[in-house]
Amino acid sequence: MPTVDQSVALTPSELHRLRELATSAAEHSYSPYSHFRVGAALLLTNGATVTGCNVENASYRLTSCAEQAAIARAVAEYGPAIRLRAVAIANLNGSASMPCGACRQTLAEFGADDTLVLYPGEGGHPAQTTLGTLIPHAFRGKFIQEA
Repeated sequence: MPTVDQSVALTPSELHRLRELATSAAEHSYSPYSHFRVGAALLLTNGATVTGCNVENASYRLTSCAEQAAIARAVAEYGPAIRLRAVAIANLNGSASMPCGACRQTLAEFGADDTLVLYPGEGGHPAQTTLGTLIPHAFRGKFIQEA
């Protein structure tokens, strides 16, 4: 997986816009069971932004997380060669919220260790990290090819 060129950092306005898009996506969440409304916004290396929200199901295992919904939409719109430059997560509950383990692995499929991840930290305050920090030992496609 090629690394994402982070030598040109996101500007404060780009960070703000990505967070706003994630929050707007959370407003469309279908979460009648948990009431935990989550949105995600992806900034792709081609400059496009794509959003997604969580969609719950009475059979909880069939619930789609916001990050996974955004990835599926990005692949559908731009093809399987998409790569992530940054990801923003938002929820409408004012609580800390990081991607779950499955979403971290899904993001790792299309992102690099230096992909920026924006999320609501403690007290809902904006926080950021990198994908490599969230999932330092991601399972990558190269492992399958080496088998």
